[in-house]
Amino acid sequence: MLQGNFFKLTSITHEVNGAKAVIEINPAHEIFNGHFPGTPVVPGVCMMQIVKEIAEDILVKDLKLIKADHAKFLTVINPLQTGSVKLDLKYTITGGGNIITVASLFNDGVVYFKFKGLFSAI
Repeated sequence: MLQGNFFKLTSITHEVNGAKAVIEINPAHEIFNGHFPGTPVVPGVCMMQIVKEIAEDILVKDLKLIKADHAKFLTVINPLQTGSVKLDLKYTITGGGNIITVASLFNDGVVYFKFKGLFSAI
């Protein structure tokens, strides 16, 4: 779990089938000692995990990623330069109970990450 240590949720606005949030990334987190010393970069897997954890909070369910249809890492996030990012998350629950999720991380006109995938509740 990254929330509370790697990132913290500074605000969230719930919407019908989605949410908008502001996330603050901890530039002192130990992961940046190896990714990369002097020029920290948020790992792509952490961006995906942020989306998953916020979706779990919204849906009040533990989720498991079934399929990532679309995962585009467009711009690096250096937490020394970009302390916070915005999340736009939309979801649709299928007839079978799976959750189709579309999300993006962005700030000030820069899109860092776009994601579309399928989760299931565990």
